Amino acid sequence: MKLQMHSIHFEADRQLTDFIQQKVDKLETFYDRVVEGEVFLKHNNNDGTDNKTVEIKLYVPGSTLFSKEDAPSFEAAADAAVEAMRRQLKRFKQKQMAH
Repeated sequence: MKLQMHSIHFEADRQLTDFIQQKVDKLETFYDRVVEGEVFLKHNNNDGTDNKTVEIKLYVPGSTLFSKEDAPSFEAAADAAVEAMRRQLKRFKQKQMAH
């Protein structure tokens, strides 16, 4: 899957981008018609510990799916966002099969 990584106001290291790419690529096992995707990595200015945000946007035929998660680390936020996206893809696929 073609995936664009955007790290906002910082430079993401290769290990982090490879980790996220690997996680998002696994989503194709649930729905194989994903056209492309975008991932946004941000530091937010919250006072709490969940100050890292990962947003995933996937383009599928006829729709755009989006998930956003906050966590103490980018890896944990990516795991949560990928899990939310997995549920959305399964629900989207079931709707497509029903029609």
